[in-house]
Amino acid sequence: MNLQPILENEIVKLIPLQESDFEALFEVASDPLIWEQHPNKNRYQRDVFQNFFEGAMESRGAFLIIDKKTNSAIGSTRFYDLDKTNKSVLIGYTFYGRNYWGSSCNPLVKKLMLEYAFQFVDKVHFHIGAENRRSQKAIERLGAVKVREIEVAYHGEPKKLNFEYLISKKDWK
Repeated sequence: MNLQPILENEIVKLIPLQESDFEALFEVASDPLIWEQHPNKNRYQRDVFQNFFEGAMESRGAFLIIDKKTNSAIGSTRFYDLDKTNKSVLIGYTFYGRNYWGSSCNPLVKKLMLEYAFQFVDKVHFHIGAENRRSQKAIERLGAVKVREIEVAYHGEPKKLNFEYLISKKDWK
């Protein structure tokens, strides 16, 4: 499974994240309200976001999400922790500019990613911060089921409580 394919539909395009995308993505991420429910609430600060971005680049599975209508950056997401033995992968580290909250973008992005992933794996997991009710509800609407609570250490950050959700290939519509 290639963790950075180009994925697109009529609304959004996911392209592999590049170092040169930092400024465009930081412009989106610099809104404190984006991070108010996330485990790291200071990610809107340049130095904190720089650490997040470095982790994204090191993951080799991160995407820049582009609005095809405006050809502008609207957020980021990634595939990570591919487990070939258990035929699973994680999707996460997703965020969008507030103009895209409540729109069809997140479901469309997740659908692209899930349909691609299920060509190679049987299970897709999601780690979502314990306080991130907005993302929990969004992933539940896609059919994900909470399977456990887990401490997760994000790149260069201390462990934080996350909920792990699962969508299995057999349950994906």
